[in-house]
Amino acid sequence: MGARLVIRRVLTGVAMLVTVSVIVFAATQALPGDIARTILGQGATAEQLARLRAELGLDAPAWQQYLHWVSGLLSGNLGTSLASGTPVAELLRVRVVNSATVVLVALLITLPLGLLLGLLAARRAGGGLDVGISGAVQVILSLPEFVVGIVLVVLFGGGLFRLLPPTSPLDPRHLAWTQPRLLVLPIATMVLIALPHLTEATKTLLREELAGDYVRWARLSGLGDARLLTRYALPNTWGPVAQVAGVTVNYLLGGVVAVETVFAFPGIGSELVSAVGSRDIVVVQVIAMGIATILLVTFLLADLVGLLTNPRLRSSE
Repeated sequence: MGARLVIRRVLTGVAMLVTVSVIVFAATQALPGDIARTILGQGATAEQLARLRAELGLDAPAWQQYLHWVSGLLSGNLGTSLASGTPVAELLRVRVVNSATVVLVALLITLPLGLLLGLLAARRAGGGLDVGISGAVQVILSLPEFVVGIVLVVLFGGGLFRLLPPTSPLDPRHLAWTQPRLLVLPIATMVLIALPHLTEATKTLLREELAGDYVRWARLSGLGDARLLTRYALPNTWGPVAQVAGVTVNYLLGGVVAVETVFAFPGIGSELVSAVGSRDIVVVQVIAMGIATILLVTFLLADLVGLLTNPRLRSSE
């Protein structure tokens, strides 16, 4: 893969990130309510509100606020929470670690399990494993994230079996991994959110490879299904599977808000909900840009890996 292709992909990612920053800024500016009124209360006078807006920089033109915000992000200054007066970096430090713990553990479980289930389903189309796996995938895909979490709570957190705490009432100042039992249900929910997509995509990719002419000739020569998968189908799907794995990260990050809300888990998702409710636009902007940056970097890396490992994609550029 040439350096020109890599540079083009990186520049596209940077352009997308700039576009996302504009959208995030505009969306937070459009949030209903007045942060100055929220801080000072309904009894504040017009003079007090105007003074506070000036102190917070909310009276400056939107383009100046945007440039000030972006320059702060680039210099590592995340700003100060408008609602609590706490530096955003300090406010989010433990919450970022907590959310990252859930997402990373869920990813480490989802990737090998999704690949294995997809392989088993693709090996014998229409067989018992294929029907069972595909049926379970369709059922889970039909459920919203919060419903998956509620079902797990009913089954294991106070309903039928009472094996695990139904919520994760951790102190936001404490790291989640110090109480691993509280992580089980949030992580299980995240796995169930992302697993069906990876399983279905892996099965589809492998079946497309197994339907190729070269596989049919290899089968006629006497090679068994297991050998066909490992020698022919799998090597040709690593690139697309890497891209699907990047999409899997998207599903996990997209499910953070719903999962953390269901389980009262102190992570960035629950903090985002709280910040939107209090119109703390500084916190909302930092969290939204952080998630967007991770998504774009993940997609970029997955795309580059896909191009590197798939000669057909490289030759089509």
